Amino acid sequence: MKILFLTTILLSKNCNGGEVASQCFIDALKSLGHQVTVVGYLRKGDRFEHNSKETFVVDERHTETRKSKFYALLWLALSLWKSLPYSSAKYYSHAYINLINKIIFSEKYDSIIIEHAQIGWIEAYIQDKNQIIFISQNVEHEMYEEQFKRANNLISKLLYKREARLMKLQEARLSSLSQQIWTLTDHDHKSFAHLANVNRIRTFGIAPSFKNLQEKIVKKHFDIGILGSWTWKPNIEGLKWFIENVYSYLPVELSIHVAGKDADWLNGKYPNIYYCGVVPDAQEFMAQAKVVAIPTLSGGGIQIKTLDAIASGSLIVATPIALRGITHPPSTVRVAETPQEFANLIMSAVTSTSTSTTFDNAKNWYRSRREQFLNDLASAVSST
Repeated sequence: MKILFLTTILLSKNCNGGEVASQCFIDALKSLGHQVTVVGYLRKGDRFEHNSKETFVVDERHTETRKSKFYALLWLALSLWKSLPYSSAKYYSHAYINLINKIIFSEKYDSIIIEHAQIGWIEAYIQDKNQIIFISQNVEHEMYEEQFKRANNLISKLLYKREARLMKLQEARLSSLSQQIWTLTDHDHKSFAHLANVNRIRTFGIAPSFKNLQEKIVKKHFDIGILGSWTWKPNIEGLKWFIENVYSYLPVELSIHVAGKDADWLNGKYPNIYYCGVVPDAQEFMAQAKVVAIPTLSGGGIQIKTLDAIASGSLIVATPIALRGITHPPSTVRVAETPQEFANLIMSAVTSTSTSTTFDNAKNWYRSRREQFLNDLASAVSST
C-alpha cells in the first residue's frame, strides 16, 4: 500500500516527544511493508539525513513562539486573516500546499494520513476525502481549554479561549470526514467519540525506539535523570514543580542530571543539578540513571519519555499523569501522588540494586507492547 504521511515537524536531532511518536508510526508502517512518503517542515537550524524520494522537506520553520521574534506577530495576523488557530498558522504556507498538490498529482496513494489537527487545513487540497486517516496525538482543544483556565491575565485567557474554540472546530471537521481517527489513549478515544462515529476511532499503544532497544543493564553514572523538551509548557511546569517541591526533600549528595533542549537556566544554580543539554540518545541517557524522575503535572496524549524510560530498563518514579495511556506498567515503575512521596520513592530506588529480573520484566513488557502495536496497526490499515 502507498501511504502519504503529512505531518508538522520532521524528526531530527532536537526532537520532542511528538516527533518521536510520528516517527513511530512511520517506522511501523514501513516495517509492515507499506511504501510511506513523508512531508513536513524541518525545525529552523536543524539538519538530518534522509532519503529525498521518501521524505520531502517543505522548508525550515520556526516553531517556538518565544524564540521566533517577529514571526509570532505574522502567525497571529495570519490566524486572524484565515480564521485559523494560532498553532495552525505556524504551519500554514503556500509552499506546503504547492508541494502537496504536486505530489498528489504525480502519484496515486491508497491512504493519506494527516497527523496533528494543526495541519487540518490541508484537507481542503485533498480531493478524495475517503483516503484520509487522521492521527491525533492529543485532543488539542482540551489542552487549550486547560490553559485558558490556568491563564492569569485577560489577554491570555482570550487567546486560549479562541484557540480552544477554533481547534475544536478543526478537530470536528477532520473527525467527520476522515475514514479513520487514530488516537493514543483511551481518554482521547472517548473525547473523539463525541465528534465522530466511534466505529471509526482506533487507539494504539505505541512503542517508540524500534531501534537500539537497551538489551542489558548498563553502568549507572548518576543518581537521578530527568529528560524533556523544556520548550513545552507542561514539561517546564513539571520540572519547576520538581525543583520547588521535591528537591528540598532529597539529600544534596544525590546527583541530578537534566537533559533536553532549553534548560540552560539551571547551570550553576544548584550544587547537585547538572544540565546536560540535548543528548544524542535519550534511552541511553536514562539507562545511565539509577532512577528516572518524570514529574508531569499536565498535558495530553501519551508521555513518550515514559515509554523510553521503561525501554531503558531503569527504575522510574512518576506522577500519575505521566502514565496516561500506559496501563499495567512493569514493576520498574513507581507512582507518587505527593512531593514527599515522590522524594521517598526516589531515595528508595537510588539505594536499591538493579536486578536482571526487573530489567527483563521491563524489556518483556516493552516488547509485548510493540508487538501489539504492530498487530493493531496492520489491522487498521487493512480495513481502510
